[in-house]
Amino acid sequence: MPAAVAMVPDLIDAVAAAAPAGEPILMLNLLRFRPQADYAADAGVSPCTGREAYYDRYAPVASRLIFAQGARIHAYGTALGNLIAPADEVWDELLLVEYPDARTFQALFHNPEYQAVVFHRTAALADSRLTPFLASSAGL
Repeated sequence: MPAAVAMVPDLIDAVAAAAPAGEPILMLNLLRFRPQADYAADAGVSPCTGREAYYDRYAPVASRLIFAQGARIHAYGTALGNLIAPADEVWDELLLVEYPDARTFQALFHNPEYQAVVFHRTAALADSRLTPFLASSAGL
């Protein structure tokens, strides 16, 4: 399976259109960092590790913007492995963020300030998953 690191605007817009308005969504982030961030030669940034590109260059701006929109981080941490997954699917860290609704995430993605730093996320990650879901306790 090819690596997936870039967010696709059409998919974000489709999720926002399909999700119930005003319903909180949770976003599960699975992250695998590159040993060395993969910047274009003309990016104008100094070399660093993928983890540094993510946490020092991308996350400060992204976090400030999501918190300003009422989002909150439920949990994040180091992955310990997989219990049920393909053997080659390995993640470094997981992050679970709650957004007030899918349109809030959509607005974040289209925010020019966010767009100005998202290339650090792309450079940082060797692979990722970003899975939105509606919180529900039904049946549990």
